[in-house]
Amino acid sequence: MGYHMAQPNPKTELSSASIDSKEIAKFAAMADSWWDPNGKFKPLHQFNPVRLAFIRRQLLEHFNLNTRERQPLCGLRLLDIGCGGGLLSVPMARLGADVIAVDAALTNVKAAKHHAQKIGLDIDFRHSTSEALLETQEKPFDIILNMEVIEHTADRNSFLNSCAQLLAPNGIMIVATLNRTPKARALAIFAAEQILRWVPPGTHEYDKLVRPDEIRKPLERFGLVIEGPFGVSFNPLTRVWSESHDVSINYMMVAKRS
Repeated sequence: MGYHMAQPNPKTELSSASIDSKEIAKFAAMADSWWDPNGKFKPLHQFNPVRLAFIRRQLLEHFNLNTRERQPLCGLRLLDIGCGGGLLSVPMARLGADVIAVDAALTNVKAAKHHAQKIGLDIDFRHSTSEALLETQEKPFDIILNMEVIEHTADRNSFLNSCAQLLAPNGIMIVATLNRTPKARALAIFAAEQILRWVPPGTHEYDKLVRPDEIRKPLERFGLVIEGPFGVSFNPLTRVWSESHDVSINYMMVAKRS
């Protein structure tokens, strides 16, 4: 299963230290498939329930919110950085958060806006970056979702720095990514891309995968308190993702500003 590599448009291409134009082009080429549960983003649709459950639990606990409330996140500003087609932005808005969702690929932003409008949700989708939000002095966020993005950046330390600066006092950021391990290379890249064809070949580059300490150490230098990593594993028999102690492939981390 191949895909056409979109060429960056000079009129719409963004510029920042963390942007990798080749990575943006990969996802821009697939933008029309974001909300197809059986399309090119099928693995993310399968992954979404476990990461949403983790996010919701972490947020309710951190802010001491009522678990029975239909929209417990009302009054909280949330940034979904690298939002793609809005697979996380939409459920977060439904939980009541004031969502600003940002992506460096304009086609992703357009696809996300179209879907949100179609289902009647008011979400502020923007073609922008974390660095650009800082430059325009965007008000800090109570919540930052930094999910499956860092492994596609050109400069992860610059990216983490900008995200940390955007986090408000008592704020919480959740990061999810792939570990740089031989197991991840074998299963998440070679098997998933070349054999099972779950995702298009070239979606991930092994050298750009991120070990937990490569997230922990920079964020601690930026003054955040880190929890995790928390593992996420896939059962090929049931085809269900679940939280686990195995962080050798997929994992999530929580960063808090005291």
